[in-house]
Amino acid sequence: MDCPDACSLLVSVDPDGGISIAGNPDHPVTDGFVCAKIRDHGRRLSSPHRILRPLVKREGRWRTISWDDALDLCAERIERYRREPLSMLYFHGEGAKGVLKQAGRLFFSRLGASRVRGSLCDAAGYRACLSDFGSRESNDPGDILNARTVVNWGKDLSRSSVHLAALVQRVRKRGARVITISPGGDGNGPFSDILVSIRPGTDRFLAAAVARRFIELNGFDPDIERYAGNWPVFRAFLEKHSSESLLARCDVTSDNMDEILRVYRECGPVATVIGAGLQRYGFGGENVRFINALALISGNIGCAGGGSYFHLNSLRNLNLSWTKEGGEKTRALRMPLIGSDMLDADDPPIRMLWSDGSNMVNQAPNSRQIAGALDRIPFKVAVDAFMTDTAERADLVLPSTLMLEQEDIVASYMHDYVQYVRTVVDPPGEARSDFRILSDLGKRLSPPVILPDAEDCLRASLDSPCLDVTLEALRERGFARAQRPSVAYEGNRFDHPDGKYRFPEMLHDAPSLPAEFPLHLLTLVRRDAMHSQILPDDQDVPPVVRVAPDSAALRAIDTQKDVYMVSPLGRMKVRLATLSGLHPRVVLCRRGDWMKGGAGVNQLVEEGLTDMGTGAPFYDQCVRLENGTGREEER
Repeated sequence: MDCPDACSLLVSVDPDGGISIAGNPDHPVTDGFVCAKIRDHGRRLSSPHRILRPLVKREGRWRTISWDDALDLCAERIERYRREPLSMLYFHGEGAKGVLKQAGRLFFSRLGASRVRGSLCDAAGYRACLSDFGSRESNDPGDILNARTVVNWGKDLSRSSVHLAALVQRVRKRGARVITISPGGDGNGPFSDILVSIRPGTDRFLAAAVARRFIELNGFDPDIERYAGNWPVFRAFLEKHSSESLLARCDVTSDNMDEILRVYRECGPVATVIGAGLQRYGFGGENVRFINALALISGNIGCAGGGSYFHLNSLRNLNLSWTKEGGEKTRALRMPLIGSDMLDADDPPIRMLWSDGSNMVNQAPNSRQIAGALDRIPFKVAVDAFMTDTAERADLVLPSTLMLEQEDIVASYMHDYVQYVRTVVDPPGEARSDFRILSDLGKRLSPPVILPDAEDCLRASLDSPCLDVTLEALRERGFARAQRPSVAYEGNRFDHPDGKYRFPEMLHDAPSLPAEFPLHLLTLVRRDAMHSQILPDDQDVPPVVRVAPDSAALRAIDTQKDVYMVSPLGRMKVRLATLSGLHPRVVLCRRGDWMKGGAGVNQLVEEGLTDMGTGAPFYDQCVRLENGTGREEER
């Protein structure tokens, strides 16, 4: 599951095969409870929609074939395209975490295939933190209990991380205050003492305005030049802007700014929590960098109870050097532009695609373009458990096992615990693990591509300088903590070569909303499913979209008629509702529904790149709402 909590689970199987999942009370982060998403995982495993046998598409129809025939077909195609290895593309998504899931990187690297780079999730924020700190570290999540104030920049504590939410509630009970800054729609009311509404994508201006006031008040550490390499440049840069002009760009009142200034100045230590959403804009990296800068100049980095919390590298505590054997640097297509990059690929064009751990058609921008690009690729393999939008367009679908049906080791992008994943139930039908599929396929090639033994891969992954655990001990205990400091960058020693922090030196203005598309489309996370891991029976079609009760968009809509959401890429039928607390420039749509079911909001989202990290600026998309006659064909 692509979730930061990476829970330690207690699983029981009833005599009739029913699965019950609970949190491990002995795990310091999981602490005995889990969210609804994982409690429902047993239903996912036993879903009647599971793909149970290999399927091949012939004359437009799916037919079952044997595993031997399926793997022979893959081997034949790989041998055909191996003369031009860049004509093969490997697309691995982050829906498949774990050590053994990394075997695909080794397999296709040895073939010399094209790969993908960047991220559909957190690339801009991740790269921003690397630019600032020189690495991507944060205080241990439990250290948030030492905070006097938590400033939550847009993380949905009601949906995205129940264990971080529990820590926030515990620190509130100890007397800490929580300020949430967000365009709304995130369910943070019960977790917050103060809610600050902000224009979508403009967090950098609010952070810069507060930082500007610090400079005016000489509230920063006079010794800051010792540990911040470009402080004079950053200070001179900020002094060119007035706090008032910065506030005007983000729709935040001066009273709210003063309160944020007060807590960063007087109510520390302040823990700064950064949600992934604010870095999903064209200048998402800048958003994160200015928030980090505010945390630093206010003295809330490198101390207990402080710190800046953003996503960690989920595999950083494991040794994956075994995945990098052989294979030179190769062509890399960009995940956020995967549709156009596949279409534009030349010398050679893409002739074969292998996709695992991803529903790329549904999850990446401009879904219809991606679907069209796939139609032009002669041979496509999807390794999946369900007939997703992507699998539907493949030529061969190989049924994969899911969590609890396969052994693995996983880590977290929130905490430093490494978890053992044991096989609890037999996979249904003829489903096989990704590792076994590639291992069996590699032996059919000439010359063969021989993967290491799975047991050896698991052992090699634990040979890490920050881990002191054997595979046997991990299997027995279930989890182990990596040996990392509980306070990141203590003493303001950072991981750039000179040991100093780096401030941003650019502040780009927010693009104006086009008159014909006056609403920011925010495709936010769900409470009951991860991304597009929604069972077909649970599809919400037409999808519900929500606007603020005072949204100007409502004035031109007759709710008794069909309503459509429209972008430059097309239109999609929706159901309209209102939600208090949303910024008036927002239309909110929960992401994940499939295009094949009549939804799939990313068919309306244009491609683009964030300012840093090759990320996808999903939330830059502007749309409008309009009535339809009920006779239009959806484009």
